[in-house]
Parts: sequence; C-alpha cells; structure tokens
Amino acid sequence: MMLRSCYRPLERCFGRVAGGGGGDGLMWHADLKQHASGDYSIAVVQANSYLEDQSQVLTSSSATYVGVYDGHGGPEASRFVNKHLFPYMNKFATEHGGLSADVIRKAFNATEEEFCHLVKRSLPWKPQIASAGSCCLVGAISNDVLYVANLGDSRVVLGRGVDEDKKKKVVAERLSTDHNVAVEEVRKEVQALHPDDSHIVVYTRGVWRIKGIIQVSRSIGDVYLKKPEINRDPIFQQFGNPVPLKRPVMNPEPSILIRKLRPEDLFLIFASDGLWEQLTDEAAVEIVFKNPRAGIAKRLVRAAIQEAAKKREMRYNDIKKIKKGTRRHFHDDITVIVIYLHHQKGSSNGGKKNNVVGCTSAPVDIFSLNADQAEVDLLQTIS
Repeated sequence: MMLRSCYRPLERCFGRVAGGGGGDGLMWHADLKQHASGDYSIAVVQANSYLEDQSQVLTSSSATYVGVYDGHGGPEASRFVNKHLFPYMNKFATEHGGLSADVIRKAFNATEEEFCHLVKRSLPWKPQIASAGSCCLVGAISNDVLYVANLGDSRVVLGRGVDEDKKKKVVAERLSTDHNVAVEEVRKEVQALHPDDSHIVVYTRGVWRIKGIIQVSRSIGDVYLKKPEINRDPIFQQFGNPVPLKRPVMNPEPSILIRKLRPEDLFLIFASDGLWEQLTDEAAVEIVFKNPRAGIAKRLVRAAIQEAAKKREMRYNDIKKIKKGTRRHFHDDITVIVIYLHHQKGSSNGGKKNNVVGCTSAPVDIFSLNADQAEVDLLQTIS
C-alpha cells in the first residue's frame, strides 16, 4: 500500500533549505511536485528552538493525503502524529473498504490512545511529555471527494473560481473549524461542558485560555489536561504546575467535512495557525490565484513573515537573521501546503491522472544537521 514506504529519511531530500544566497536559513521548501490530479507546493519556516510543526503529503495514482500537525509544549506529539496517523488511516480504510468519516475518526482515536500509552511509559524519565500536544489537520482526496478532519486551529481554505463582470476571480471558502477559545462559539461550547467550573476559560495574557493555559480546545496529546490521574501523578507534579481536574478539559474528537469536488474548485491551502495569524483567508487565496504555481507555498510563508515584520516596524530581511528560539517572539513556526486540484493549462497530462507514488515530509528540524537522529532521540520509546 501507498503508506508503507513513506517514512524513508531520504524523502526529505526532495525539498531544500532556502538559506543559500542570502535566503532564510530556517526555511525549507519543495517548490512544485505532482499528485494524482494536479500539483502541490510545500514550505515550512522554523521559529521555535525545536520545530514544533510537522507535515507530509502522500500521493498515489488514486489518492492524495495531506497532513499538517502544529505541536505545542514541545515537538513530541506532532512528530508522533506524523509517524502514526496515516498508517492508522490506511489500516482502517483497508478493513472497512475505503475512506469514511468513521475510518478517519477511528484513526484519530487510535493515534491519541497510542500517544497516551507513550506518555504513561515515558513519565518516570520524561514527565514533560505529558504537556506535549498537537493540533492536527488532515485532508484526503479520493475519487474527486475531499475529506477534511481537524483538531485545533490549523486551517484549510478553498480557492473557488467565479466569473464576475466577465472576469475570472477567486473566492475564499474555509473548510475547517477552528477549535480555539478565542472564537466565542467554541468558548461557549467549553463552558457548557463544565457548568460547575467558573474558571474553565480565563482571559489572561491578552487572550482567552482553557484553565488559563491553552487556547485550543481539541488536540492529540495534552494528556495532563485530559487524564486526571496523570495530573495527580507525583512525578508530573514535580515537573510543572498541575491544574486540579475533575474531568478532561480538552478532547481528541475531530471535526470532519466531506465534500464532492467541483470543477470551479481551484486549490486548497492547508496551513498551521502561524500563517493565519498574519494573513486573512481572502489575502492568502488572492496570492495563490495571482501567482505562478512553482514556489507558491514559499511565497505565502514569506508574505506572512513580511506582515509579522511590519507589526514590529521591521523588514523581512531583519527577521530572517534572527536565530531560532528568539525568532518565536516575532512569529510562530509556519507550515503551508498548497494543493492544486487541476493540471495547468497546456500541461502534457491533458487532464489525465498522474501515476505518482511518493511521500514528501518536511524535516523534523530544519536547523538541525542531523534531524533524523534528533527524531530518534526524542521518540526512542515509541517502538
């Protein structure tokens, strides 16, 4: 099956770091590659000391899978999801005769349960892993049907073509749900689940946060906010500031959308919230619509960083000189994957499906010269 050979370290060579010739040494990108019914572009920029964003695109002649995993509290959860979620999706899809909302839900739940087991095994020697979590945005395209599943506040936006005054234009359509308590509807949902806790959502440090700690309400991981027994464990209590829990205050249940793709659906932008903190949905689709395909994900990342620079009355050239870790004060890790849903006009494919089997994964840590060893060190207990 397509997913079995997707984790070879050499796959990372399909992209490149943009540091040469005065570029951004914390950016990695693959300018343009093919999937079954079009092209895709991917780019990542690192701001944290350890890259907490992970991402992957898997392609075959019949399907395309996209994953963006935005970690927090460390990179462990996002790296774990990057290795385990798609194999689970493949396993359950095979068992149930194809993709479905139920298959996706089972894969998310299995990944969550396996990560919880890892946390329990690792707690004696690595208690901080209990506070690692990850947003999780997945897209799958098969037989002209799009499946989107999401936990947290990474986002996928569709660029849909329209004819207006005899001109070709594009409209942005958000396909995912932001699970972030900055959104009033999400805040009310969390409050309704905890009517006996007047401090379940608190406004602190300029934003709304669950228990004054975290903005997202759904994730993989964050076990200390889901398992009261972990929170009460003496080993974990020595590590951090435990919050008294009667019940879980976060959950791993994804929002799922299934949509038949239409001829006017032009492209999809999958991105971590590092992009959406800087660019509106509309601004992002306009950039994709008006520019060449090759390098489009990198162009979006640069546009986001330019916006971050403007807020500080700086230039992008100033920000790209800032070291990882310190750079997090200016912007978040940013991952962007643009999926074009049709072949380019004049393409030799003539609208036929590409028979492309492969996997592109962003590096585990862009700055590291030995990213694979870094991954082994952090996740050595998984096997």
